[in-house]
Amino acid sequence: MRDHLAKLRAYATVDDPLAGVAATVALVVVGNQPFYPLYLHAIAGLAAWPVWLTLLSTPFFLAVPAVARWNSFTGRLLLPVVGVANTLIAVKAVGRDSGLELFLVPCALLAAALVRPHERLVSLPVLALPFVAYGWLVDRLGPPLVSFPADQQASMLVVNAISVGSLVTLIGVLVSRLVVPSAAAPAGLSAEAAAAPTPLQRY
Repeated sequence: MRDHLAKLRAYATVDDPLAGVAATVALVVVGNQPFYPLYLHAIAGLAAWPVWLTLLSTPFFLAVPAVARWNSFTGRLLLPVVGVANTLIAVKAVGRDSGLELFLVPCALLAAALVRPHERLVSLPVLALPFVAYGWLVDRLGPPLVSFPADQQASMLVVNAISVGSLVTLIGVLVSRLVVPSAAAPAGLSAEAAAAPTPLQRY
């Protein structure tokens, strides 16, 4: 078991700290993906079978660390793109009333948090993608592959809301570790030195 964990940590290791966040989040998603359909089966029984289609995105989530080592920027943006695609698959599978669109929130957060100031203009299409998915693409998916009674949809909504909340919290914790608080400027420090970029600004 220790060997497997060591290999997993090694695979998730990326030189760029921001890309490391993307790699960690991607592998956490991969680890949880097989369990999500089981939760829905517990709620709706065999009728929840279409949600297994979300595993089609697993190889792409799994590829995030490798892509990030090849090119940090590409690897970081791959994660929210795959997240949006996975969300659309899930919505097509079981419908909008289950609250699956909530997963677009962490996708938008990742698209915003995983880029540096000088990369923001280039990354704008990816940042816009979750909003386009919510406002335009979802309406064009057609009816879901299976429909569920209102009580089952409500139970799914609870599961999805908890999952989204947990994912947003994880992203926040990982990104917050990269924020280095600047110490107060010592007395007598020149105005030029005091105005120098803080560690967070440089980040």
